[in-house]
Amino acid sequence: MQPDEEDHGGSHKRYHMSDMSTFWAGNLRRHWGFEARLTRLDGEYDLNFLVQATNGQDYVLKVMRAKCDAGFVDLQIKALQHILSAAPGLPFPKVIPALDGTLLPQIADPDGAVRLVWLQERLPGRCYADAAPKSEELILKLGRVLGATDRALEGFSHDALDRGAFKWDLVQAGWIADRLDVVADPQRRAILQQIVAEFERIREPLETLPKQAIHNDANDYNIIVEGELSERRSVSGLIDLGDMCAAPRVCELAIAGAYIVLDHPKPERALSALVRGYHAANRLRPEEVDLIWPLLRARLAVSVVNSTLMAINNPDDPYVTISQAPAWRFLENGAINGALMPARLRAACGLPVVDGAERIHAYLSSHRGQFAQMFGQDLSDVPMGSLSVENSVWPQNPFHMPLEEAARVGEEFGEGLWLGYYSEPRLIYAEPGFRKGPWKASDRRTIHLAVDVFAPAGTRLHAPLSGRVEAVENRDDHLDYGGVVILHHETPEGDAFYTLYGHLDPEVSTRLKPGDPVAQGAAFAQLGDASQNGGWAPHVHFQLAMTTDGMQADWPGVADPDELDLWHAVCPNPAALLNLPDDKVFYQPTDKQAILQGRRDHFGGNLSLTYDDPVMLLRGWKHHLFDEWGRPYLDAYNNVPHVGHAHPRIQAVAADQLKRMNSNTRYLHPAQTAFADKLLSKLPEPFEVCFFVNSGTEANELALRLARAHTGAKGIVTPDHGYHGNTNAAVAISAYKFNKPGGVGKVDWVELIELADDYRGSFRRDDADRATKFADFVDPAIAALQNSGHGLAGFIAETFPSVGGQIIPPKGYLPAVYEKIRAAGGVCIADEVQTGLGRLGDYYFGFEHQGALPDIVVLGKPIGNGHPLGVVVTTKAIAESFDNGIEFFSTFGGSTLSCRIGKEVLDIVDEEGLQDNASAMGKRLMDGLQQIEADFGCVGDVRGMGLFLGVELINPDGSESGEICSYVKNRMRDHRILIGSEGPKDNVLKIRPPLTIEAEDVDMILWTLREVLREVGDYAPAPTCDDDHHPAGCGCC
Repeated sequence: MQPDEEDHGGSHKRYHMSDMSTFWAGNLRRHWGFEARLTRLDGEYDLNFLVQATNGQDYVLKVMRAKCDAGFVDLQIKALQHILSAAPGLPFPKVIPALDGTLLPQIADPDGAVRLVWLQERLPGRCYADAAPKSEELILKLGRVLGATDRALEGFSHDALDRGAFKWDLVQAGWIADRLDVVADPQRRAILQQIVAEFERIREPLETLPKQAIHNDANDYNIIVEGELSERRSVSGLIDLGDMCAAPRVCELAIAGAYIVLDHPKPERALSALVRGYHAANRLRPEEVDLIWPLLRARLAVSVVNSTLMAINNPDDPYVTISQAPAWRFLENGAINGALMPARLRAACGLPVVDGAERIHAYLSSHRGQFAQMFGQDLSDVPMGSLSVENSVWPQNPFHMPLEEAARVGEEFGEGLWLGYYSEPRLIYAEPGFRKGPWKASDRRTIHLAVDVFAPAGTRLHAPLSGRVEAVENRDDHLDYGGVVILHHETPEGDAFYTLYGHLDPEVSTRLKPGDPVAQGAAFAQLGDASQNGGWAPHVHFQLAMTTDGMQADWPGVADPDELDLWHAVCPNPAALLNLPDDKVFYQPTDKQAILQGRRDHFGGNLSLTYDDPVMLLRGWKHHLFDEWGRPYLDAYNNVPHVGHAHPRIQAVAADQLKRMNSNTRYLHPAQTAFADKLLSKLPEPFEVCFFVNSGTEANELALRLARAHTGAKGIVTPDHGYHGNTNAAVAISAYKFNKPGGVGKVDWVELIELADDYRGSFRRDDADRATKFADFVDPAIAALQNSGHGLAGFIAETFPSVGGQIIPPKGYLPAVYEKIRAAGGVCIADEVQTGLGRLGDYYFGFEHQGALPDIVVLGKPIGNGHPLGVVVTTKAIAESFDNGIEFFSTFGGSTLSCRIGKEVLDIVDEEGLQDNASAMGKRLMDGLQQIEADFGCVGDVRGMGLFLGVELINPDGSESGEICSYVKNRMRDHRILIGSEGPKDNVLKIRPPLTIEAEDVDMILWTLREVLREVGDYAPAPTCDDDHHPAGCGCC
């Protein structure tokens, strides 16, 4: 077989495209009776036009090449009619008859050559190639469409389905065997030779399968996808039946799969989703599923050989070579486990992963209670111990398991026998080898696939049933198995299955060898101690497997939580072999949906959740969080854990103080003055007095009382879009709350001024006087308060407004405002909850950047690192004005526990260099974000300082885009990065990680944000087409 060398359109190429469009528009008017604008579309052999009719309908006009076989076109038309008749809901275009009722009129072209011409509906959407992300949900839907299509085509027949020697008939893929010499690279040629050999092995079972009509070319330009940026994607069309043929239906899946996997970040899961969807619509048999993987590779081999032959015939066409690149990237990807693929795809369909799996399960279940006791005793009453994410804190650092911790795992359960759960998500598998990507927050294997039995070192193991040694090794790598034995077993029907015993005394490898028989009940090994078993507390890891395909002797003892269907099928619960009920050892994690429903039942509806798919987080460490399955998330959002989640020093201080006492400020304690001294050492001289409270809200409420006590006035000036807390007074000065729909509105003792936003506000960055001009908004606000009789108590602002959109006011703004406020008799309150304590990198407090000196400073959330703590710091004069004979007391504000934690946070910032880290990582982030701003039109502005950063997202007209922001925030969460959104139109990405963030994490944020913004670009408004110009991305697939 040779690559196609047919006429690519004929003599029409001599005519200007506008002339061609005009000519065929005239024929459209004559034969179909309506006016339309025609735009040329791509086509390999034929003329194709987008038809935009004056009635508002869109169509596709197909002008077939000269001398085109009418039977070939009739096949496509009849197939479309058959599909839509058999399954009207499938997304295929209707063929539009001409005025005379014919579906395929013959029309002479400008040269007089007769062309077959037909008109069909244009389906809405864009090509799958241009759609992003290519989610497993979308691929599943595509599988369903393909399955339903093949089911609809089961009874369809047509003489033209017999294509003879047809290179794209996958059953005939063996034609490439004689042409591999055209591939010059010997390594690539070897890959193709292996694929050809695989194809020869499956040729006979493939040819025994029934044939039917199939689409045969579900490539990413023939699949149409609908759904804009904020919508769920769906398959809205399957077009171009030009490669239809009769073949086994599994070829349909393999061909579609060959395109779906290309450059997909998770190709095995993408293929599994496609097959699962197909099977849901058109049930597959196991023997068909087993052919998908070799046929997929065969299709890619045909593609690269064919394109290489075309390159020889068309040496000046660079596209021919470029088009091979994705296929070669896939074929050369050594990380894909092809030997496991049949089991993976069977599991995706809910089919037995091996032919005898159901018989094996029946055998194990029926013999439960009859197997030899592995430890010589009944385990029914042995207690379970949980090492789950939810119930355990092993290890302290979920990214590193020191040997001293590994040797103590589970010590809380005592020294006797205890059992560890099957299917339990654990964080003890901390080393990089369990990670499935480049980042700490990449996919990670966490789900235990065995039952553990913890017992003293030296305890002997007895074989539950007879078998023979499949493998025996001493794996002495860090936290590996130490001694490990795999036994091969067979049921009475001859079905093979396997058991693995890990963490043994490695002397077993000197006594046993592969092939040795092991009798039921025989003592064949003993538990190793930590120096022998990989470093762990003594126990056996007992695992069952239905097959060793794709694993051989190197079984994964832990699975990715997103691949549980596969691994539960390959390595099912081994409880029966321990003579235990399955439920005893099967771990049931907390159900996120039940927690969500309980929240809805028991909490107010205005208690919000972040992200469209809320996250349930159970553990934290530094700047990472972990959900109930142990999936890691990079926390680039939460500024509360200022020095990192679960900091060991905070843990130690809190535990130590709670062992002693926890009291309040009515009693003397050195922790109170120590905390005050440490905090005041960070502030300029006029600040001498601290008030300790429970939160930033309470601190802002107290700051208002201080200002009013000092001035005798009530009125407050504050910038628009600010947020200062959730009490009545705090909400009253928080326009972010009171001005929202359903808000209470502004009280008369508050005056709002414009936010000093020099990107979107009244004065922009090209105005050198913008700081003074923004500050001048204070003057009418002061006058209004004085005229109302409330007078001016003061001015309060987030030093750098966060909920307003991560705003950095122009330098000089706050000094100018403060001068006006003080001149009118008010005091100046700096809300430093978001910006204080070194977050800004080069400044410990935000007011330092401004060169301003407030009268009152408010601190909150971060100063307690998650412990409820707030502080108001002020001058002696203001404190004396507040000392009016009425006691100030907060039961928990300034407790001994709070003061010790607060001081420890400040000490950690200093001693661990976290302010310097905020500066260095902030610069790294800002540099990367500014480059992203230059590269993506939807990024309007990047601003911030240190680890207080904002990315403003905009529409093409420059307006705020909350839709893009919501999309990006949720897609970043899909990629395991938590960021927030703020701004009056909720269009600013908010990045405020704990100060512990590292360079690797910054790079993950930047890389991922680029990937997500590329998706946004794919959904930008389509460029304009005209008769002479049809740009890429116009949406006219």
